[in-house]
Amino acid sequence: MPSIFSRRRALAVAAAAGLGLPAAAHAEPNPAYRGGPFENLRVATFNVSLNRPEEGELLRDLESGQDEQVRAVAEVIQINNPDVILLNEFDHDEDGAGIELFRRNYLEVGQNGRTPVYYPYAFSAPVNTGVPSELDLDGDGTVGGPGDAWGFGEFPGQYGMVVFSRHPILTEQVRTFQKLRWADMPSNLLPTEFYSAEAAAALRLSSKSHWDVPVQIGTATLHVLAAHPTPPSFDGPEKRNQRRNSDEIRLWADYLSPGRRSQWIVDDAGTRGGLAPSEPFVVLGDYNSDPVDGDSWPGAIDQLLHHPRIRDTKPTSAGAVEAAELQGGANAEHTGEARYDTADFADDAPGNLRVDYVLPAKELQVASSAVYWPEQGTPGGELTGEDPFPTSDHRLVRADLQITP
Repeated sequence: MPSIFSRRRALAVAAAAGLGLPAAAHAEPNPAYRGGPFENLRVATFNVSLNRPEEGELLRDLESGQDEQVRAVAEVIQINNPDVILLNEFDHDEDGAGIELFRRNYLEVGQNGRTPVYYPYAFSAPVNTGVPSELDLDGDGTVGGPGDAWGFGEFPGQYGMVVFSRHPILTEQVRTFQKLRWADMPSNLLPTEFYSAEAAAALRLSSKSHWDVPVQIGTATLHVLAAHPTPPSFDGPEKRNQRRNSDEIRLWADYLSPGRRSQWIVDDAGTRGGLAPSEPFVVLGDYNSDPVDGDSWPGAIDQLLHHPRIRDTKPTSAGAVEAAELQGGANAEHTGEARYDTADFADDAPGNLRVDYVLPAKELQVASSAVYWPEQGTPGGELTGEDPFPTSDHRLVRADLQITP
């Protein structure tokens, strides 16, 4: 069941209720944009690379308040000051202690003189990474280990996710899709010749999870659609990870399509169907898929970028252009424009790619969008840097939206 936590203390949630009691603390509105007969909202996604090789290690780093990587991640968030943010690769723990420690010891402490940020609401839930399947999913002839988990991981919760918000999260309306089976998707790309019949029938679609997290913005409700599909690599000629990545992306494309196309989707509570056409939303996350470069299944991310309900704001940065020019290599062969890149994979074959997305509904007004990737030698450049990265090999991506009551 999902877990919700208050700002002042981590709250273990009763499994039947799934409810928390958020403190009534609110940060100042984002100063970058104000006014008008609407609610201004800055939304962001950030793969923070706060995953650790051992269970409990991240909690120790968060408890210290002195971990340099976590401090740098918090500073990036403080600089960008989003109202709602999805963090990918934040190791999940069942009682929510990591969320509270990150807030209290890092976000609510000014890093290098930055203004602290306060998020009275947060949402996290279990993910498939590291959860044993008791099946031979990687085809090595044995059962056990990260390759045989429902999602690749050394322990349950590795590479987890969390949503932070200044606005109330409607916890009773949250939908999670952790246990949805891949085989239940019509016309799926599941490589049945690779998996045993038992594994093919049981394998879950989401490598982490998919969440529909409704956030109350004034009198309106915005659905935050959060996910982190598997990288389309680390497989063999069967291309099982490429295929899974594409179908994980397709889950949201179907979810946003009314009628029969979304009727196959069943959430973890047993409710069937997708998002109503009248509901505003924003798709957030590291989708591990570039529209033109890299190793994705053909057209994978286009399922969202070209969806009739989605607006692609195409955020850019000067730092991405600079990095591609300095690093060369695979970047020189790319078809896509470097200014759209959101991740620095220069030392790997794909080169730098656009894989992190903030994709609002078309009916939402977009004031601006950006990728936080400063050029070297400019303020903030020390927080992105070069490998080994001070924060993450991914960059924060944000959009400023106007929500009509």
